[in-house]
Amino acid sequence: MKHRIALLTNFLPPYRLAFLRELERRCESLRIFVSTPLEDGPRMVSPKSGLGIVQQRSVQWHQTSRHTHNFTDRLAIQFPYDTIAQLREFRPDVIVSGELGLRTLQAALYRRLVAKSRLVVWATLSEVTEQTRGQARHILRRALLRMADAVMVNGESGACYVERFGAPKERVFRVPQTTDVAHFLALPATRAEPIRRRLLYCGRLIELKGLIPFLSCLADWAGLHPDQKVDFWIAGDGPLRSTLATYATPRNLSIKLLGHVSYDRLPEVHVQSGLLAFPTLADEWGMVVVEAMASGLPVLGSAYSQAVVELVVDGKTGWIFRPDHPSEMKAAIHRALSEPNEELDRFRLAARLRVKTMTPVAMANQIVAAADFAYQRGARLDSNPLRNGAF
Repeated sequence: MKHRIALLTNFLPPYRLAFLRELERRCESLRIFVSTPLEDGPRMVSPKSGLGIVQQRSVQWHQTSRHTHNFTDRLAIQFPYDTIAQLREFRPDVIVSGELGLRTLQAALYRRLVAKSRLVVWATLSEVTEQTRGQARHILRRALLRMADAVMVNGESGACYVERFGAPKERVFRVPQTTDVAHFLALPATRAEPIRRRLLYCGRLIELKGLIPFLSCLADWAGLHPDQKVDFWIAGDGPLRSTLATYATPRNLSIKLLGHVSYDRLPEVHVQSGLLAFPTLADEWGMVVVEAMASGLPVLGSAYSQAVVELVVDGKTGWIFRPDHPSEMKAAIHRALSEPNEELDRFRLAARLRVKTMTPVAMANQIVAAADFAYQRGARLDSNPLRNGAF
């Protein structure tokens, strides 16, 4: 059965476009409600994409806290206050609501008001990212997770978190996020000198991503190996750009700041790189890991990225470390930059093999499976005579 699905989210990054088109093909109707102002630019899915995208009326504010991994966690809180009105107009069978805040609270209220509707909570989080959330948010999340007909998470850490807050195991669906990996799989799998060990980072240049501690360890390693040239390319922008541009490094370590790279140009950067560096201090997923592995890049990655934990096999498709443990990070850097060429080639093929089935089609099918479960669960509850007051 095809459903009328309302997808409630904060914004639409370009890597979700292929998946959303696949999801739309599987729906009677798909409407996407977005809290962040739409823009026709490279950082977001264009309102001209052909998808049914609705800009919601929203207010936004920020909360900051100090994470246990020693970075300032700046959380954007959005209140799309017309959610119930928009849902009443669209009349969805199934609501897929991102995150566990005010957006999903309104979706849950609509679920109570309209008995034939169903609620799927899309909890894109991990145990690490949620360490500094306060008690009030914990109470709200516990209530929302118990009200949901199904819950979607990225991986095992997300599943552990929502189950701890009351989501029954049978309602939890693991939906690892992906993109159109075909563009990255089409790249050559091998890398020649001098790019075989060139490190690439892609993402925001912010404290959370652990770039400065990583660069410190990388500089130490380069200083101990003066005969080995080390290239570190950084694609992205943010408040740390000037710090990175002026960072003192040994002569054999070069840093190239690429600035913002549009999503359609990412494969060009990947093919000129040999390894992905992802030293994040807390990430609920990490799409760059999927893209890099599909490109044939082994991942030098943080254990605090759910994508690294789920996809990277240490010593086979990459090297895993805890970025708040400098000795671990230095050891992983040494292993990555000292790996024999033939071993690196095996890493590349194994990395590509690991993610080649993570397609937009597979992701859309997983979300439809969660929607089907939610719909059927609701139908069982509706037919329960005790629920309907027959006794």
